[in-house]
Amino acid sequence: MNLGNYYKEGTYGFPQDSAKALEHWHRASELGYAGAYCNIGLAYENGDDIDVDMKKAVYYYELSAIGGNELARYYLGNLEVKSGNVERALRHYMIAVRSGYSDSLQNIKWLYSNGHITKGVYTKALQAHQEYLVEIKSKNRDEAAAARASNRYY
Repeated sequence: MNLGNYYKEGTYGFPQDSAKALEHWHRASELGYAGAYCNIGLAYENGDDIDVDMKKAVYYYELSAIGGNELARYYLGNLEVKSGNVERALRHYMIAVRSGYSDSLQNIKWLYSNGHITKGVYTKALQAHQEYLVEIKSKNRDEAAAARASNRYY
């Protein structure tokens, strides 16, 4: 997975090569890393040295989401909002929120602020996010966060 990222960005001495990046992401996904499918989906959505293909982007996002990747759920939610499918977007966002992806909570807040969902639905999202934070809370994490602000996990 990381090799694909290094080739994509041309970092750590690797030449920038999107084809090689895709090759490494495919290999990582074959080995069971769901996040690699998300990167492939992004490449197809953004047209990173390949033709934009939204069907392929959705396909790879779905594979990643099925594998438990909350970022892919977030991207699927965004695509559903663009398509006007607020209910489907909300389902994706809620799954991501329950996994701790706070950007999904911000998008749910946006849906509420713009009249697309009710206050009750937004409240459920806030509760789900709070439950996640309680679940991951630990003394060690709090100490690490206090030592360095960039270590904050909420």
